[in-house]
Amino acid sequence: MPYSNAEEKVIRASQAALDKKAFDLIAFDLRGISDMADYFLICTGTTDTHVRAIADAIEEALLREGVKMGHKEGYLESTWILLDYGDIVVHIFTNDKRQYYDLERLWGDAPRVDLSSSVPLPPPAARLDKG
Repeated sequence: MPYSNAEEKVIRASQAALDKKAFDLIAFDLRGISDMADYFLICTGTTDTHVRAIADAIEEALLREGVKMGHKEGYLESTWILLDYGDIVVHIFTNDKRQYYDLERLWGDAPRVDLSSSVPLPPPAARLDKG
């Protein structure tokens, strides 16, 4: 069953990215600011292979939930892959491309989405206070 709203898609996409060890995840709520999408998710991979793996994981995770992608760009170059789902757009960068394009500065006025529900907790044994 497809996710009912764009924020759920952003959370699921961020979980898939984290599962592939993406870092520096940021999501912007663009509702009321831009007509191009409701949310942007931005994350970084270490190499072009890593960026592709993150993109593949996001695409597979959302497809399993019945969410189909409208458009994909940059997959062959894999220094900036854009996954367009209509209401959410995912940007997956290598570090140098992310710094160069600096989307955080461009969209810095947009509210950020709390992705803390996307961050997996460590196993229970690792959370025990050993003090």
